[in-house]
Amino acid sequence: MGRLIGRRLLFLLPVLFGILLAVFVTMRIVPGDPARLVAGPDAGPEELATIRQQFGLDRPLHVQFERYVLDILRGEFGRSLKTQRPVLDEIVPRLGNTALLAVLSTLFAVIVGLLAGIVAAARRNSAFDHATMVVAMLGVSTPSFYLGIVLIVVFAVMLRLFPAGGSGGLAHLVLPAVTLGASTLGIVARMTRASMIDVLDEDYIRTARAKGVRERLIVARHALRNALLPVIAVVALQFGFVLAGSVLVETVFSFPGIGWLIVESISMRDFPVVQGSILLVTFVSVVVNLAADILYGYADPRVKY
Repeated sequence: MGRLIGRRLLFLLPVLFGILLAVFVTMRIVPGDPARLVAGPDAGPEELATIRQQFGLDRPLHVQFERYVLDILRGEFGRSLKTQRPVLDEIVPRLGNTALLAVLSTLFAVIVGLLAGIVAAARRNSAFDHATMVVAMLGVSTPSFYLGIVLIVVFAVMLRLFPAGGSGGLAHLVLPAVTLGASTLGIVARMTRASMIDVLDEDYIRTARAKGVRERLIVARHALRNALLPVIAVVALQFGFVLAGSVLVETVFSFPGIGWLIVESISMRDFPVVQGSILLVTFVSVVVNLAADILYGYADPRVKY
């Protein structure tokens, strides 16, 4: 297990470097002058030149990239072009909000998806099974921004059960968490059902039934653990998509997370904030996938690395 963690950490370095290079180049290709956005539309050439020199925007691209990579190795992500504050001071509070939203949405998707998939597999070809798969397909295929708008209209405007947006308490997280977790819920439910059906058809399950073991014990003790491996893999992969999908969901619900920060920073051409935000999100996604690989070994000791 230690060798696995070491290899994954080594693999993390080129991944982060590639992401950083891609974001750096993309932000420089996007039209717009960040110095003009910082100084305002009425700024003169001298003021613009001063701002470009202050933030190193007048240097060649390869020099800017080299300087930025060296700063990151020293733990410095630069300063925001918009607020002049350190990038980490801009990101960390928003990252906490997004992490809370992502964890809640993932828990919602895993708990509901597992229960729905288990019951659907145990009652194969029943009305509940068909209804569950239809709802799961809708969750996977419905765009998050459209689902978010529908939930706002129904539960915030018409029924007035939850706030339409913003942040404050747990009530402000309900609609964004459901919206963000809907796609993962559908995938987990479908994967759990398929995996449980395969396991329930195994010989040792038939033997347990022949011995008179109750169906609930067969599902909970014998079938579920062996069916969890593909589900763990799916949840780990989906967590990265959840973080990426937070950009749309946070924009729809005006939730002050890192996704909303990225959208604002892109519109302002705030290069350091965009680069730092995406780099941290990528790092979190890779760490979650590493944790999933470790859980593989605990879920099934037969797994070899």
